Amino acid sequence: MHRSQVLPLVALCAVALNSTALADPARSSAPQPGLSAAVDPFIGVDGGSTVGGNTVPGAQIPFGFVTFSPDSTRGDTHGYDSASPIMGLSLTHVSGTGGDGQYGNFRLSPTVGPLRANHLVFAKSQETARPGYYSVVLGNAPDEAIKTEVTATRMVGFMRLTFPQAAGARASMPGNVILNVSSIVEMGGKGQRATASHVDILDDHTLSGWASFEGAWNPTPYKIYFYAVFDRPAQEVGAWRASQGAFEAHPGTGSLDGLPQSLNLAHKQSVMVDYDVDQAFAHKVGGYARFDIARQPVVQVKVAVSFISAEKAKAHLAAEAPDWDFDAVRLRGQGLWDQALSKITVDGGTEAQRRIFYTALYHSETMPHDVSGDNAWWESAEPHYEDFYTLWDTFRTLHPLLTLIEPQRQRDMIRSLLDTYKHTGWLPDARIAGANGMTQGGSNGDVVVADAIVKDLGGFDYDLAYAALKTDGEIESDKPLLQGRVLKDYLKLGYVSLSQPRSASRTLEYAYNDYAIAEVASKLGKHDDAARYLARSQGWEKLWDDKLGCIRPRYANGEGLENYSCTYDYPDKSTPWWEAPYYEGSGQQYSTYVPHDVSGLISKVGGTEAFTGWLDRLFDTGHYSQGNEPDILAPYLYIHAGRPDRTAKRVRQIMADNYSLKRTGLPGNDDAGAMSSWFVWNAIGLYPNAGQPFYYIGSPLFNASRIALEGGKSFTIRAHNTSADNLYVVAARLNGKSLDRAWLTHEEIVSGGVLDLDMAPVPGTWAKAFTSPPSVISLK
Repeated sequence: MHRSQVLPLVALCAVALNSTALADPARSSAPQPGLSAAVDPFIGVDGGSTVGGNTVPGAQIPFGFVTFSPDSTRGDTHGYDSASPIMGLSLTHVSGTGGDGQYGNFRLSPTVGPLRANHLVFAKSQETARPGYYSVVLGNAPDEAIKTEVTATRMVGFMRLTFPQAAGARASMPGNVILNVSSIVEMGGKGQRATASHVDILDDHTLSGWASFEGAWNPTPYKIYFYAVFDRPAQEVGAWRASQGAFEAHPGTGSLDGLPQSLNLAHKQSVMVDYDVDQAFAHKVGGYARFDIARQPVVQVKVAVSFISAEKAKAHLAAEAPDWDFDAVRLRGQGLWDQALSKITVDGGTEAQRRIFYTALYHSETMPHDVSGDNAWWESAEPHYEDFYTLWDTFRTLHPLLTLIEPQRQRDMIRSLLDTYKHTGWLPDARIAGANGMTQGGSNGDVVVADAIVKDLGGFDYDLAYAALKTDGEIESDKPLLQGRVLKDYLKLGYVSLSQPRSASRTLEYAYNDYAIAEVASKLGKHDDAARYLARSQGWEKLWDDKLGCIRPRYANGEGLENYSCTYDYPDKSTPWWEAPYYEGSGQQYSTYVPHDVSGLISKVGGTEAFTGWLDRLFDTGHYSQGNEPDILAPYLYIHAGRPDRTAKRVRQIMADNYSLKRTGLPGNDDAGAMSSWFVWNAIGLYPNAGQPFYYIGSPLFNASRIALEGGKSFTIRAHNTSADNLYVVAARLNGKSLDRAWLTHEEIVSGGVLDLDMAPVPGTWAKAFTSPPSVISLK
């Protein structure tokens, strides 16, 4: 396994912590490596669809739409698998997601010799990845080994190919670049299919076209365009079509249409092209270019994409990558990553911890994708982001992180969500490739918006935001799988009954969504609304079972689900994924999700001592799941019982057990940065209760963590003597004054300052006399 080369992280991080200056350009023609050198994009790439990180190893800038990355024969939702050969590199991917395959558009495959588009499967070697850059040698024989490098801008992918210098009869063989217009992340037949495709061969170095797709995790159709240009005229250009093992080339300029791909898995298998790899399906179309590589072995190609048109893609190309300096584009991307990663600088910890940390921060800035200026769905001057995949995952940790370290980016994302509400009628819980959905639980866009408002982020229309939140809270959705809520039961009974799928998890999420609406109503002076939504936020209590000590799904008549166990994990073989009473979890896990009323939860369990034991059983019996989101707040609930020491013990163990330098080094699907941002927070010793204006204090890994804030301020957490053994906070000082509580307000952080934490190997009495965190609106 080949990993990217990195400088010693002790030196890197120390330099970053003490200086914000870049290297003197007069002393070096290229920027010195910054914090991007501490990132290993291969961490978390591997595993299955429910256990692997599924992160993308390819080239991308922060939140860029183009993710120029390899597609493997056995790839998952992100298209990649370390143990499998590569079919080529495509321009669009999602990172860290589960479900069916998404994107994988416009795959480029380099070859030597005869022209073909079937059985494009290449052995790989010398694989390297750094932020904004990916390189691999592709080829099934030494005289076919092609060094393949890619970099990216926001909407453009840039490929540089170095073909081998063959001898003898093979010296005259051309080098080929095959562009598959109808390519997808195929996942062995699950997910997408191309419903239509088209390629235009414009001249001897320029191609354009489009393709339409349907059937991914969000099954709504989408259409995407490309514009590709080579750095020199080709010996031959043309279009091609492949179906059921047959390949036909159409040399010269002109156009060619593809046929719809297979309708379902059974049909796909019946018309399989690549029987040996079980991946490439019938009815593919694309373009090609052939070059004399004996004289000039390096070939470069740039491909821009757009949801609007090929002309718009061409405009993106002219704006973002007008020249042919591959290394300059790569270094610009590196600079963007260095800047993004410098928002948090750390000192101390082990080299492995620092590398895991900066890779986690890197993964936290990959999605959603910024496609501003390329909104194909309505006319708007607002920022536009796609691939909120999904807010059910990211509202908990990712968006609060962006509010703190990338506030303008978070404002733009919220403006995009609100613009989507204006034009679709709903604030999405997920949005992918121009369509809302899927909605896994509640309307958690409400929490993203409320989190920004209660933290006084500003920069967007609060009245429009409140209208969007009230739509979620008042209007029954006609398509609740895609947007909005199921409200009939909830408004009548105070909970969602078993007549509806995901009834118990929906009830818990709706309750917190309503609390978020109550907070915003209170901030805006709408006190009657605030009181009403606050009362609704107590609906979780209606599902509590005192005897079982957990949430229990109920029928409309109030009877609980029979033969029910709190620890039973859903879904199962008898209950389809979307039909279970809980979405991806158990009653024991979901019972910890009452973020707005932990004191009420403690009362239900029987007091602080009983509550501590209740939480201990979740962890000690192996039922806590770091691989998914429903219970990831649970380690911090100990603080409400006056046991910050238990929080410290749990989060240190979770980090050690679930995060590593391996290609399987994430606890589960990274979910667009949700799991990675969880690590970022915990490593610096803070943690958000999303939607509320405070942060818990945990157990920092690093001696010092400096957060660069808006307006030139900074906030530093100094953990004195922290180590694997010294994990407990025994004293704290905020700006030199004693602090005997295990939380900070948002205002205390964004005002700038220093939090000093004294660490020890055994717990003391710090913060054991629990003081309630602040709330915008009281439940009492």
